[in-house]
Amino acid sequence: MILVDQLTFPKVAELEVEIVERKGIGHPDTMCDGIAEATSVALCQYYEREFERIFHHNLDKALLVGGRTISRFGGGEMLEPILFTLVGRATLEVADRHVPIEELYREAAAQWVRAHLRHLDPDRHMRLQCVIRPGSADLVDLFQRATITPLANDTSFGVGYAPLTPLERVVYEAERFLNSEALKAAHPEIGEDIKVMGLRRGEEITLTVAIAFVSAHVRDLPDYREKKRTIQNKIAQFAERLLDRSVVVHVNPADDEVKGSIYLTLTGTSAEAGDDGQVGRGNRVNGLITPFRPMSLEATAGKNPINHVGKLYNITARQIAEHVLAHLEEVEEVYCYILGQIGRPITQPQVVNVKLRTRRLTRGLRGRASQLALAKLDELPSLWRKLIEGEISIY
Repeated sequence: MILVDQLTFPKVAELEVEIVERKGIGHPDTMCDGIAEATSVALCQYYEREFERIFHHNLDKALLVGGRTISRFGGGEMLEPILFTLVGRATLEVADRHVPIEELYREAAAQWVRAHLRHLDPDRHMRLQCVIRPGSADLVDLFQRATITPLANDTSFGVGYAPLTPLERVVYEAERFLNSEALKAAHPEIGEDIKVMGLRRGEEITLTVAIAFVSAHVRDLPDYREKKRTIQNKIAQFAERLLDRSVVVHVNPADDEVKGSIYLTLTGTSAEAGDDGQVGRGNRVNGLITPFRPMSLEATAGKNPINHVGKLYNITARQIAEHVLAHLEEVEEVYCYILGQIGRPITQPQVVNVKLRTRRLTRGLRGRASQLALAKLDELPSLWRKLIEGEISIY
């Protein structure tokens, strides 16, 4: 089941070109992931509280249709609200008791928005709707059939790696820096919709950062220009401290300041007028989009945390890679691929391929890596608890 072999392809950090992307918490795609996952968590908590067990559900389809706004220096107005539609399957009746899925969804969505977007009011700026229906009889039966170890409800794979390259690390941390409470307190004009695109060509690193500025905190065009310049300098300083090398930073390069065409929003997100969103189009479970790394296209947000291996294996593959790297000094880099098969216990995937970058792959090293991977597989039946308690981020 567990195959350990040698990494044979070059290190990404040593390639001539590398590209990395992160979509911030206020990006429409991340909003879709966040609300879908928050609703799944709320449903799990309801099931456990009311029935002492979690029932079958997958709420991993969501579409955000951007609204219409007029933003102007000092304020603006919402002309048409954001439409957010959640679609999925769930157990809606338990022992003749109705599960209030729509109420759970509306409350979870509103709480998530209020917690992450300061200027977006879910009551005034959004219209929430859901189309959630019962799951198919065969998948519900598969979910309920397990006694001790859940049975995989899909034939799907997960992939993870460690460590991050310097570019991956700075792209991830730059977005978190821009969306940190401390920076927001000093610069309330920074909206939550931030996208960081990193490019490395040889040793030269360039960050292109899109920031939705909040109109209420920008007086006029000169004020916008000055604030953008200040923030650009802060990003460069942050990145250069993190990497100990020079970094080129561009902020909102599409602006035409002569014409007054700038990235100014009422609510701090392009979802108000400029963009739409969908679950699964954003960050992978490590918080990044990495075209130079292997990635699963699985939408993890909203999937049930009990037996959906499309969710569980992507998380666990990353955990295995990090776990092996942390415990084996001889290893420089780890990739992990896990393939599950529908109907098998989640702790017994078809294959786990752990690839190690090491000078010499001995029999003993293979054995130790296998044991470390097996330990993480054994944790799979309890992984759901960490997910619903918010200990693991998947976007």
